[in-house]
Formats: sequence, structure tokens, C-alpha cells
Amino acid sequence: MTAPSAELRVAGFWARAAAWSLDAAVLLPLALLLGGPLLAPAWQAAQAAWAALPATLGQRLAAGVDAGVADPLALAIQLARDPALAAQIGALSAALTRLLLVPVLAYAGLALAWAEWFERGPRQATPGMRLLGLRVVAADGRAPDGARVLRRHLAAGLSWLSLNLGHALAALPPEHLALHDRLSGTRVVWRAGAGPHLPGWARAWLLLQALLALAVPLWLLARLQATLQAALGDALGG
Repeated sequence: MTAPSAELRVAGFWARAAAWSLDAAVLLPLALLLGGPLLAPAWQAAQAAWAALPATLGQRLAAGVDAGVADPLALAIQLARDPALAAQIGALSAALTRLLLVPVLAYAGLALAWAEWFERGPRQATPGMRLLGLRVVAADGRAPDGARVLRRHLAAGLSWLSLNLGHALAALPPEHLALHDRLSGTRVVWRAGAGPHLPGWARAWLLLQALLALAVPLWLLARLQATLQAALGDALGG
């Protein structure tokens, strides 16, 4: 594949990531709203399973201690084989799967309509792209038709399923083509007079996302640790 021409200045990975996340900030709340009727019972089931886990775990730990099981590995094996504990963990897992799957499916449908409407429009860009000064073109520089935009969006599923390796390809110069760009014969380029450097607000937006991506797993880990400590305290105190 030849390098892009000087007239088409391809956009790099971070500009594309910022544009995508701006669109996602609009689409994700809509996906949650559409999936609300299915998400509400799944959320209640997840809360109930999470609330029941500490008590069950504490009871099983106390029973193991009372039975004289001193080896941590033996106690862990005993807990793993406990049917009540396994049932609660299974219920929590099923509820969390529904909480994840419903918004993903709703988001995919909305994103398809979003891309078809905006990327095949006169500006060849979603609102997030327009804010960054980006647009989508066919490999020859022309505006993409509806069929090409559809192929591009469907191929993007492979970029996600590849654990984002398909998206990471957009970081490779000089083409900066993601997997779905290559499969659909498209590219993301800077609009005339825009780029090639991200504005300060876009850098701050990406930094905020990075901080959230770090903070959320740490918060979940802290919650899990607190739950286990509470269960252990109940077992030892009881």
C-alpha cells in the first residue's frame, strides 16, 4: 500500500480516539436509556447477589475455621466447592453479563445509524470528528457511499473483537489505517485547515478518560477487598 498523498493528511491514533470518545459520550447514555427496561432487573439482581455474598462467605469461612481447617489452600478449595457460594457467584456473573451486553448491543445499533447518517453526509464526519476537524474518505479521496460506510462500521466489530489491536493499527505511520479502514477501503483525514496537532481541550479530554480508566478498576478492587475483609471479620468475630 502506498503512502497517502500530500493532499490527504491522514489523522493519527489519538485524534481518532478523541473523536470516537466524543461521539461515545453522546451515544452511550442513549444506549443506557434504550436498554433501561432490561437493565433495571439485571441491576437489582446484581445488587442482591453482591449484598448476599459477604454473609455467605463469612458463614463458610467461620464453618471452615470451626472445623479446624487451618490450611489457606484447603479452605480456598472448600469455598470453591461450596454450592451456595457458587450459585451466588453465578447469579452475580449472569447479572453483570446482562448489564454489559445490553448496552453494548444498543450502542452498536445506535453507532451504525450514527455513522450512516453523518459519515455519508456532506461533511463526511460524525459530530465528534467535526469538532476535531476530521472526515472520512474512500481510499481514492472521494466521499464514501452508504455501502462503504456500512462495511466500515461492520468491520469495526473486528477491530473490537481483536482486543482493540485493529484500532491500534491506526498508530502505525505513514498510513495510520485501522483494521476496519483497510477492510472497507477508507481512511480518516484532516479537513483542510485543521490539524495535525490536537488542541489542548482534546488532550485534556483524553487525559480525563485515562484517569477514569485507572480510577474505576481501583475503586472496584477496593470494594472487593472491603467485602472480603468484612466477610473475614464476621467469620473470625463470630
